[in-house]
Amino acid sequence: MWVALWAEASLFGQGYSVPFIGCKSGGQPGPADAPKGASKSVAISQEEARGLAYYESGNGLGVLAPRGWYCFGIYGSGGDSLAVSPRPIDTIELFSTDWKGFAGPAIDISHRFGDTFGRFAVAEVIARVFPAYKAFAIRVMKEGLQNPFAFGPYPSDTLIYKSNKAVEYKTPAQTEGLGTHSWLLKNAYPIEGVAMLIGKTPDLLLLSVRLPPELTELTSAIVGQVERDAR
Repeated sequence: MWVALWAEASLFGQGYSVPFIGCKSGGQPGPADAPKGASKSVAISQEEARGLAYYESGNGLGVLAPRGWYCFGIYGSGGDSLAVSPRPIDTIELFSTDWKGFAGPAIDISHRFGDTFGRFAVAEVIARVFPAYKAFAIRVMKEGLQNPFAFGPYPSDTLIYKSNKAVEYKTPAQTEGLGTHSWLLKNAYPIEGVAMLIGKTPDLLLLSVRLPPELTELTSAIVGQVERDAR
């Protein structure tokens, strides 16, 4: 890990600052104000920094995303999520049972808790891409509170393992996969991101990114920053 961090420092110097954007949140306990913060130094190139800002909700869940986008977080006993979109987010629609998700460009990062109701989402992803933690998924499945999980990767997903508890992925266009375990609906463009198990429970950190074609070169910087934040 130290070698990787040294390489990043050598490549990008001390990093570049990007604006901090606080995001309002909502959940069963009620609304939460957007946090305030200073600009954030991140280990990305100067060109990438010009096009990105750091969005963060009140519970500390944060992600790089294109400047000028809109954001909103959801929190609850099962976990937290933060969505960032180029269009204003209709929070009434977001909490509606009829809302299915983002049909266009969006970024979704979620933290699911493995010791609460969120364990079902954690176990479902473990069954797909984290065979070293299969026992956790089996234990949750034996509770009999949800349908049996499918074990093994989605056939069309491309996976790049960083470790036995971190995997980068790409879900192709018009395809169900790891990328659609999020607020992003399948459409004519792929979804990229990273899934990571964190903590002893474990919890799940899942990032899903779908940028407009003219901004896709920023995807690797967004994914990389989530991996660094998790470390």
